Amino acid sequence: MIQTAVMFSMNGNRIARFEKVANGISGIAQEDVILPVRATSGSAGYDIRTPFAFTLEQGQSTAICTGLRCFMQPGWVLMIFPRSGLGRKYRLRLDNTTGIIDSDYYYSQNQGHIIVPITNCGDKTLTLAKGEAFCQGVFVPFGITYDDNATAVRDGGFGSTDIKK
Repeated sequence: MIQTAVMFSMNGNRIARFEKVANGISGIAQEDVILPVRATSGSAGYDIRTPFAFTLEQGQSTAICTGLRCFMQPGWVLMIFPRSGLGRKYRLRLDNTTGIIDSDYYYSQNQGHIIVPITNCGDKTLTLAKGEAFCQGVFVPFGITYDDNATAVRDGGFGSTDIKK
């Protein structure tokens, strides 16, 4: 496993591209959206920055419209986590525990707009300036079962892949 991960990194296995959603989709001006980047060559996570300043009081929740979307090759998923420092200092949590951005979300009516629902579970107020990193995205390959026969097409975000039988 370690050898495979190193090989992906060393060979420059480029499987995704961050983009800005079209004006009007997010309600955020494109010039306020910063495309995610890794801080160092050894970083797994791409820092996602807030396109506006915000404050979260103790116990308060909000959904951050990032103005971002992500194209990725099939067989990959983008997982979203709070930045570890904010998790430690403010107990910042994602309301959906871990954000899962599937590759087909890119094609949804909302252009695959990445929205991050968060809660300040800590005992002090969290204030972030416009452009500060508040979460990170990590690309992870995934597999499917031998008998998988999924053919449905997505058109939505939170909860849109729940199969009703």
